[in-house]
Amino acid sequence: MLQVQTLPPSLAGLLWAFRSCFTAPSFRTFTALLAGMVAQPARRTVCGMLLGAGLAQVWHHSRAHRFFSRVRWDPDQVALVLLRLVVELLVAPDAPILLAVDDTLFRRSGRKVALTGWHHDGAAPRPAKGNKRLAWGNNWVVVGVVVTVAVLRRPVCLPVAATLCPAKGASKQLLACRLVTRIATTYPQRTVHVVADTWYAGMDGGPTTHPGTAGRGVPHTVTITSRLRANAALHAIAQPVPGARGRPRRIGPRLGNPRHLAATSTWHTASVHRYGHTTTVELAQHTVLCYGVYRSRAVRVILLREPDHPTTNGYHLALITTDLHTPAADLIERYAARWSIEVAFQDAKQHTGVGQARNRTHTAVTRTVPFGLTTQTITTLWYLTHGHHPDDITNRRRHAPWYHTKTEPAYQDMITKLRRTLIATTFSATNPAQPTPNEIHTLRLAWAQTAA
Repeated sequence: MLQVQTLPPSLAGLLWAFRSCFTAPSFRTFTALLAGMVAQPARRTVCGMLLGAGLAQVWHHSRAHRFFSRVRWDPDQVALVLLRLVVELLVAPDAPILLAVDDTLFRRSGRKVALTGWHHDGAAPRPAKGNKRLAWGNNWVVVGVVVTVAVLRRPVCLPVAATLCPAKGASKQLLACRLVTRIATTYPQRTVHVVADTWYAGMDGGPTTHPGTAGRGVPHTVTITSRLRANAALHAIAQPVPGARGRPRRIGPRLGNPRHLAATSTWHTASVHRYGHTTTVELAQHTVLCYGVYRSRAVRVILLREPDHPTTNGYHLALITTDLHTPAADLIERYAARWSIEVAFQDAKQHTGVGQARNRTHTAVTRTVPFGLTTQTITTLWYLTHGHHPDDITNRRRHAPWYHTKTEPAYQDMITKLRRTLIATTFSATNPAQPTPNEIHTLRLAWAQTAA
């Protein structure tokens, strides 16, 4: 049975940080279901988690369902504890925190499932008529911490917070602003960089009367970098005229859209590292106004084009950012790290089993997906801090020789190793071995966070 007493000390130390979020009985249920979700290789429904924990003949299944539907615990509080674990263990003390923001759809069926609606689904095939890819389900806005670790060449996104996007009500931009603001206020002395796609370009925009975006905005310690729309209206910054009467102009001459800006830009060559490769590209940058979104606030537009690939627009990538000081090449690399959240979504659905639970009530629906994303982040944290071994890749290539170019572990390797560790611990001796120094450090960190 996978309970707190039978879990490996390395995983138990990570889970003990969440003790303050639950009562004693619900904490035992939390640890058992989380370990069961990792140990279950098949369907990760609520009963599947109970079966993976080996408690199907010990606990009644209503205990597991009641944990999501009725037990008192706050997913936002769990998210803050998870955020502290990720930042303290994987982010340098003097480094800024890099966040990736995006939304994903978990398809559901049934008229009685709470908070469902028609949402955009990028994974859906393009319909024969029209361009809208729609699907019925629950849409979630997710924020993840992007980290760079020594065992991986690619950045890794660890989901730490998620909120359900209703079909009617607050927009995705406003929900993302609330999540990012909560994270920024947790670390008020640190700079937070946010990368997102085009939909979230106006997260820190000016005031608006639209009910879906009213109240958007993030603290001054947060910068946002996103892709710029192809039809965005750009203006120059107005220059004050000495001796002119009246209020100074806020908007300068119209510069057009990014295509017009690229035609008049001065390009320079730079080396950019993104997606695991270092390439030579041409960059151009301008400090402009995007008045429709940011009002009189100055923003930067960065254009990128690849000399060996012709384009009719004059550029291949256009970014807009509120960061006015970071070099353009570093901003390109920062935005490229946004793709890690797409990889996290794929891992969550394919390997962790997030979204497979069939809850229907309002409270259960709003808790199950954050619980699954927490399981995925804990699994990655465990592997990066305790589970990695250089022989992991050698063993994987020996069992799967067709991966002849595999040089670093994927998330599937991480959850597979944790699953095997859980199984081995279940059949280990009654007295486990003494904890290692890393496990002791994790336990001390968890106790300090619980006391705080």
